[in-house]
Amino acid sequence: MKIALVVNPLAGLGGPAGLKGSDASDTMSIARERGVTSRIAERLKPVLEVLGHETVECTTVSGALGEFWCRAAGIYCTTLSMVEQNPSTADDTRAAVALLQATAPDLLVFAGGDGTARDVLDALSPVQVVLGVPCGVKMHSAVFANNPAAAAEVIQQMNAGQLLTVSHAEVRDIDETAFRQGIVQASFYGEMWVPAALRYMQQVKAGGQEVEALVVEEIAADIIEHLQPDMTYLMGSGSTTAAIMSQLGLDNTLLGVDVIKDGKVLMADAYEAQLYEVAAHNPCKIIVTVIGGQGHLFGRGNQQLSARVIRAVGLDNILVVATKSKLEALANGIVVDTGDAELDQSLSGFIRVITGYEDAVLCPVHC
Repeated sequence: MKIALVVNPLAGLGGPAGLKGSDASDTMSIARERGVTSRIAERLKPVLEVLGHETVECTTVSGALGEFWCRAAGIYCTTLSMVEQNPSTADDTRAAVALLQATAPDLLVFAGGDGTARDVLDALSPVQVVLGVPCGVKMHSAVFANNPAAAAEVIQQMNAGQLLTVSHAEVRDIDETAFRQGIVQASFYGEMWVPAALRYMQQVKAGGQEVEALVVEEIAADIIEHLQPDMTYLMGSGSTTAAIMSQLGLDNTLLGVDVIKDGKVLMADAYEAQLYEVAAHNPCKIIVTVIGGQGHLFGRGNQQLSARVIRAVGLDNILVVATKSKLEALANGIVVDTGDAELDQSLSGFIRVITGYEDAVLCPVHC
């Protein structure tokens, strides 16, 4: 099986850094200032293990767009030489895709987020089959596997001849500048062919405009009634948690994580290192909702709530809020993808989801 690999080395840096994405030219410098390091190696690990199989012929490009990660993992891949900028740009990704497609791969695997998916789409042949390894901040598109392990499983099944069908999947992206201002402007950019393995592929993100305001207000009322004095709360992103902040009379970062305590905002739009510092030295609870359509609880759009932050807070101190209509509409149930396989397993099982005032349901969680 012939596989081509291209990597966006900046993918995911903007999440823990609180930047809402990694497309801006200053992402690397800001991430470095905020103590954020790349998660690409750990995210790619299960995929690279499969690519190292003797029956897989892997081709990539030189430098940080492929070769670097393969060599670091001890995986041999045929390398095509190209000149990339430092830091790499969207043009580099497009150039890499164009080079790799010339080798006629059976599957083009790319690691990144929605911005990377757009760049791949720009240079992609209409008949090329692709698979996205979720490494970015914005991953609303349906071209990504649920998590890196799922991506590895898809490749293994294809290599074994078990998956012969492909289907069109949407590429979507949002305006990062507007996103940082709390405005979601998602656009459809096109479609790519992906392996038709619905168990392993995420769904396109769905908006929550259909949620009845009354139900969300009841959820907020239940949470507020049970807020504890002297307890610090890490308020996740989304309209449901925003309703809680609104009823508290507090300013909210719709698409970020805020820290509150005793009716006051201690920190707005906090990044990962700030949240870990708070969680490591204070009793905390996380209040988080699931992404409509996709069902991700952690690992999509809230990477500030990293594995170490979640561990510092404690699994028993996670409060999940969502309307029943949102839960019923989830194609793959509730999904976790923290980047820490052991933590994902610990979070799997059944979790209590607050769905109204004094109303909750138990929902299965998987990774």
